[in-house]
Amino acid sequence: MNDKTPFGWNGPTFEDAAHNHLISPFEEMDRLGTSGGRPMLVKGEGIYVTSSEGRRLLDAPAGMWCTQVGYACPEIAEAIAAQAMQISYTSPWYFLNGPSAELARRIAAVTPGDLNHVFFTTGGSSAVDSALRFVQFFNNVLGRPKKKKILCRIDGYHGSTQLSASVSGRAGNKPNFDLESDNVSFLSAPNSFRRPEGMSEQMFLDTLIAEMEDRIEALGADTIGAFIAEPILASGGLLVPPEGYHRRTHDLCRQHDILYISDEVVTAFGRLGHWFASKEVYGITPDIITFAKGVTSGYVPLGGFVISDKVLERISGDNAKGSYYANGYTYSGQPVACAAALANMDVFEERDLLAHVRDVAPYFMERLQSLKDLPLVGDVRGEGLLGCVECQTDPTAAAATDFDTEVTARIDRHCYENGLIVRPIGSMCVMSPALIITREQVDEMIGILRDAIMAVDVELRAEGVWNG
Repeated sequence: MNDKTPFGWNGPTFEDAAHNHLISPFEEMDRLGTSGGRPMLVKGEGIYVTSSEGRRLLDAPAGMWCTQVGYACPEIAEAIAAQAMQISYTSPWYFLNGPSAELARRIAAVTPGDLNHVFFTTGGSSAVDSALRFVQFFNNVLGRPKKKKILCRIDGYHGSTQLSASVSGRAGNKPNFDLESDNVSFLSAPNSFRRPEGMSEQMFLDTLIAEMEDRIEALGADTIGAFIAEPILASGGLLVPPEGYHRRTHDLCRQHDILYISDEVVTAFGRLGHWFASKEVYGITPDIITFAKGVTSGYVPLGGFVISDKVLERISGDNAKGSYYANGYTYSGQPVACAAALANMDVFEERDLLAHVRDVAPYFMERLQSLKDLPLVGDVRGEGLLGCVECQTDPTAAAATDFDTEVTARIDRHCYENGLIVRPIGSMCVMSPALIITREQVDEMIGILRDAIMAVDVELRAEGVWNG
């Protein structure tokens, strides 16, 4: 046969191997080993992917919020190959390597304020985990062993390692796992769409800030090490906090000597039109910023955190007390991954992608908002190239219903059949397209989504299960 993959196997064999041997993330265990599950993708180019059955699909989630420059970018592929042939690995415990040093310099040059030192990990979960371990290390060196509690938010998502999962507030990630709870305290989600009826956005903001103030007082500022927050709660449903939320929570942290960790695994590297969103979009300079995903545009795994000089000065040099930040990974600063990230940043600059995002994002939001009047749509929200359509079949319900989730799953199926991947999260269809998307491709994406929502509307009415 002539349709062999680069690995030497025929396409269908991959699907058989997956069904028989692969456990995927968020695996539905009662269907383990059965066919008819997740589609197999075999090719990507630009913002499109191709499935094993030959279906061409516009990838609206950009993989998992990560393929910023799109698929089949030759500059990144060539950089990976060249670095692999020069030196493919160096032990971070014994050696330095050029790509990781240069990438740290390049990242520090585009972070806000005095965030000038970078620690590399293998992805977003390990970046958050390492940042939280740094909080423990920091306060132990300072002789404050009780200052370890972490403030986080319901509906926030920060990863799948023990510490990062413990501070994640998405209910669906918790069943059947044992997570850290003694040092974790959850605040309300800044979900303006679900705020109490009759409450203005300003009143909602004041309520959120009052809750955080009360929690700090109740726990004691001397027990709280950090507040971790995504600028936009991504996997929690593209929740955009009320204007002023970031500044006021940041001010509270400064007031009580609580480290502010901005989890920019999703929002960094162009998603909101800037290298990092914390300062440029929301006007704050955190103590620590975590990143991953878009740093390599998903070509290879890489993550890390950037930390401020002011924080480091308190536990380094004469203040170090002989301590070691004894945290690391076999692949910290992996040279091939760092070479990919450097090439990725070059592509950003050569194609002026940040300016392109700032130019196309308002059109994306305008077209997205055009769906708001459809009967099944309860809310449309987003910022930059992050967008969400939330389905709502019962406007009187205080939260999304199981029926809303079923409706979203149907919309997802219609989109897929007509050439569009969206990411269904409960009652929400989430989109975060590659930064290279054009206005014409935005029209294609929103057009397919509109047709899918309207088709499900017709289905439900015909079935007599909903009448609007």
